[in-house]
Parts: sequence; structure tokens; C-alpha cells
Amino acid sequence: MSNSVRTVHRIPTGFLFTGEYSRGMLETLSIGDYGKKHNVKADWLGYTEDLDGVANTTCMPLSEKWVVTLSTQYGCPMACTFCDVPNLGFHGNASFEDLQAQLLNAIGMFPGQRYTERLNLHFARMGDPGYNDAVLDFTQWLWHGKRDIAATTGLTIDVLHPVFTTSSPKKVKKLPERLARWVSLKNDLYNGQAGLQLSINSTSDAQREAMFAGKAMSLADIAAMVADLPDPVGRKYCLNFALASGYEVDADRLVSLFSPDRFMVKLTPIHNNNACRANGIETVGGYEAFTPYATAERDLKSAGFDVLVFVPSMDEEDGLVTCGNAILGGSTLRTTPTGPLKIAGVQLPVGQPA
Repeated sequence: MSNSVRTVHRIPTGFLFTGEYSRGMLETLSIGDYGKKHNVKADWLGYTEDLDGVANTTCMPLSEKWVVTLSTQYGCPMACTFCDVPNLGFHGNASFEDLQAQLLNAIGMFPGQRYTERLNLHFARMGDPGYNDAVLDFTQWLWHGKRDIAATTGLTIDVLHPVFTTSSPKKVKKLPERLARWVSLKNDLYNGQAGLQLSINSTSDAQREAMFAGKAMSLADIAAMVADLPDPVGRKYCLNFALASGYEVDADRLVSLFSPDRFMVKLTPIHNNNACRANGIETVGGYEAFTPYATAERDLKSAGFDVLVFVPSMDEEDGLVTCGNAILGGSTLRTTPTGPLKIAGVQLPVGQPA
């Protein structure tokens, strides 16, 4: 861990930290994961139980799965009404070196860890990677850079699975080119062990216009943009719905634009941050019962889509690990800073003081 780290917040599932990088402050997560049997319903994967809330349990050992979420921008040029990051304004893209330093700092939060079977790397804390070529350069380097990481940190990573999540900003003329390059990395270099997620949230153009403050492409334009992408190797491309109550999921419209042979659908609750509270956006009962997801899941499955429902625990929600949160943007931690670190096999002290 470098001396760029400025603040470290211990949360139940790991660490949320900020650091000073080339253009200012960035925010990063280094956390564990419960495993799909606890927080996922996906009939096509064999996880068939409805999720009536997710318990605050213990994460898998980091030797089995580790999750790191990086910031790709200093703030964000989007103005999504369900996200706290726009409060920061926009101050430029993270560089290749910034991304590399964040990852090394994230690994340094657990300095005794020498091996992980799988590290999921999300470009989803602050900013949209669709603006930033450095994300692609960094992902290309990572394929072989795992050896450098092992030499620097002592951590051997078996499978490194990067995920590119974009809201499809309409003014980024190079976005089709960047998505094509990402898919080439996913399919060819990573042999399918990488993800592409498109943030959709509603099939209503009017609702999307409001949620994304007029800055995201229309569904029809997104569909046209991705129509010529090659078929995915490994996991299908993902249409992500942070499903707020009262927001439309029209399976017939979605299937008319995106083929279930190439696209899956992920449903999650919209998260309880300052922006959502101020704008009246919420998933009523989404952390306690499966009811808010049941109709959408049924209709999407009937249309032929593979559907994955993911619900975080309250430990994760209160620890701000979910999308749309950023302490640099004013989000407030609701966890106890001296509470236990709930990761199997990890004992305090680790990289940071209790």
C-alpha cells in the first residue's frame, strides 16, 4: 500500500478508502463477497430460491473471492439522479497509473493475503469508464500484469475478472469504438473472463431521460450501438436494472431490441443514497422481500432472458459498497467503525488499524 492513501474506513465486508492521485482524490473498495448461494437468484445457474432479504453473514475467504472497485474518473460528468458522485463535479479521467495505484492499494489493505482464486475488478466507483481509454489500456496490461502484481505485493491471482459498466453517455463519440475494444479484450485476451454491463434501469424513455438527466443514449440507440458487437464468449452481455418502484420493465420492448441469445438481465434494488432520497427514488421492500422483483423476473424469463437477481445485505448497503455511493460525494457510512470485519479467515489487525 502506497503513501497515497488518505482515509481508510473499515466496513463489515472490508475497506472503503480514499487516496490522493495525479489529479486529486479517488475512492476505492477492497471487500469480500458472500457467494451466490447467499445473495443471488438465477434459475439458469441453479440458484432458485427467492431472496427475501440477505442476512449480514460472513464473506467467503479472500483466497476464494476478492472484489475490488476502482474509480475511473475524478467525480463524474454524468448527472444521474440516483447517484451521489455528481456532487463532486468532474475533474478529469483517472490515468493508467492512477488505476494501477488504486489496485495495489486495494491489495495492500490485506497484506497477509498471498493467493486468491478469483479477483473481480469493477470499474464502477466514481465515473463512467466509457469516457476513459486508460481503462482499456490498464485492462490489457492486467492480463500479463498479474505477474508484476505478484512480484510487487506477494499476491498470486488465479482468475482476474474485470467488469466494464457504462451508462452509455450520448456525447461520447468514441463509445462504440471503446466497447468494441472492450469486447475484444473480453472475448480474445480474457477468453470470456470479463464482463460488460449496460446500465438500463427502465425501458421507459421518459423515465430514463429523467434518471440519467438527459445525458444517456436512448434504448434504441444503445441497441443499435451494440448490434454489431461479436457474440460474447463466456458470460453474456448484461443489461442492468437498478429497479426502483414504479419504473418500467417492459420485457416485450427489451426483447425487441436485445437478443436473449447475447444479453442477460440483472435486477438489483436502487440504493439508499442521498440522491435517491432527495429525488424520491427507492425500491420499496427491496431489501426485505422478493416481491419488487417477481413480476419483472417472470416477464423477462418468459421473453427468453437469463435473469439474475442480486440483493445486497444491510451490512453492504450501510457500508456504501453499492453503486451510486461515494463518501467523497457526501454519502454517509451507517456502519460502526470498530465493528467486526466479517471475512472468513481474516483477523485484525490487517493493513489498517482497528
